[in-house]
Amino acid sequence: MASTNQNKALTNTRFSDLEPRLAEPVLEALTNSGFEFCTPVQAATIPLLCSYKDVTVDAATGSGKTLAFVLPVVEIIRRSSSNPKPHKVMGIIISPTRELSSQIFHVAQPFISTLANVRPMLLVGGLEVKADIKKIEEEGANLLIGTPGRLYDIMERMDILDFRDLEILILDEADRLLGMGFEKQLNSIICRLPKLRRTGLFSATQTEAVEELSKAGLRNPVRVEVRAEAKQLSGSASGNSTSSKTPSGLHIEYLECEADKKSSQLVHLITKNKSKKIIVYFMTCACVDYWGTILPRLSCLKSFSLISLHGRMKQSAREKALASFTALSTGVLLCTDVAARGLDIAGVDYIIQYDLPQDDKMFIHRVGRTARLGRQGSAVVFLLPKEEAYVEFLRIKDVFLEEGECASDAPDIIDEVRIKLCHISLSPCFVVQILSFL
Repeated sequence: MASTNQNKALTNTRFSDLEPRLAEPVLEALTNSGFEFCTPVQAATIPLLCSYKDVTVDAATGSGKTLAFVLPVVEIIRRSSSNPKPHKVMGIIISPTRELSSQIFHVAQPFISTLANVRPMLLVGGLEVKADIKKIEEEGANLLIGTPGRLYDIMERMDILDFRDLEILILDEADRLLGMGFEKQLNSIICRLPKLRRTGLFSATQTEAVEELSKAGLRNPVRVEVRAEAKQLSGSASGNSTSSKTPSGLHIEYLECEADKKSSQLVHLITKNKSKKIIVYFMTCACVDYWGTILPRLSCLKSFSLISLHGRMKQSAREKALASFTALSTGVLLCTDVAARGLDIAGVDYIIQYDLPQDDKMFIHRVGRTARLGRQGSAVVFLLPKEEAYVEFLRIKDVFLEEGECASDAPDIIDEVRIKLCHISLSPCFVVQILSFL
C-alpha cells in the first residue's frame, strides 16, 4: 500500500511527482535521507528553478527552504555539464553567516555527491584565506557555498576561477545579507557573473527588501510566498485564523518583568524546562560571556549542560559549541543572533528571548529555531513594563503573542551570584561588564 502523508507541514506532493522530474540519483538520495513529501515552499519553488525561472521566495522560517534551492542547483549543474573543468564555476550559494553556510554545505553533500565530477567548496571566514586559495588551485571548485566576505576575498585574489558559464546564483537570507552590511561585496560578486543565469532570493522576512535586491539581476522573477496559519488570540473573532510569519505549531508568550527580576525568572524557566532543549538569546556577546560564566556556577543549575555561542568566539570554538549543542537531547544554548537565522538544530523545544532583538525581523528568526517542519514548540520573551507596546507592534506584523505570568516562586539568585563572583578570577574588562548587570 502506498504511504500517506500525516505531517501537516508537508504537502501531498512527493519529490518523485515534481516536474521537471528530478534525476533518479537525487530521488534515491532523498529517500535515503528520509524525505518523501515536499513542504509547500519546496513544491512551489523546485519546479520553477528547474524550469529556468528566477524566483523570490518569502516563506516562514523552518519551512524547508534549503532543499528548495539545493536540489535545483544540483539539477541545473547536472544538465549543464557532466564533466566541468576543475576551475569552471557553475553555481554559487551565498548566506550571511559561517554557521549557516556550513549547514547548507553539509545538507547539500548527499545530493552534490550524485554529480560525479563536480567539486564543491565551502568558503567561510575563521581560517586563513591562503588555505582556501591553495585548495582551489590544487583541487578546483565548481560550486561555491559561503559568506559574501570570503567569496569576495577569493574573487579579488584569484583569476583562475572561470565564471563565464555560471548557471545559478542563490542568495539565502537575502534581506539579512544587506542588513549586515554586505552590499559592497555582493555588488562586486554579482558584477563578475553572467547576466544569463538563474537567480533565487530566499528569506523568511524578505518582503521589505525585495525592491533593493532587484539589483541582483533577476529577470521577471516569480514570487513564491508561503505563510503558516495561526489561530487568533482570545479577544479576536472566534474561530478565525490569519496568516502568520511564524510556524503554526509555535506557541509564543511574553512575560512583563522588571529588569531586576529577569535573572530570577530566567533561572526559573530553565529549571522548569529541565527535560527540554532550550536556546536563550541575549543582546550582546558580553551578555553571553557573563551568563555563560555565572549560570553554570549556580547550585540549581549544576547538572545542566550550558553552552555559549557568539560571534566573537574563534571559529573553531563556534563550530565546537554548535556541534555540542546539536548532539544534546536536553541542554541550554546561550547565544546572540549569530544562532538566530537559518540554522536547523534538531529537537529544539523552547526559545527564551532574555533581551529583545534590535531588528524586529530577528524576533521571527529566533523563535523559528523551534516548531520546525510541523513540530510543536514554545517561546517566551521578557518585556520590561515600558516595552509592552511591542506586543501590538508584532501583531501588526502578523506575529501573535499571548500574555504569560511571571512565577511568584522564582528563586532570588542575586545574592548567590555575588558570592560566586567573589571566587572567580576576572579580567578588569569583565568586571566592568558584570557591574552593568548587578
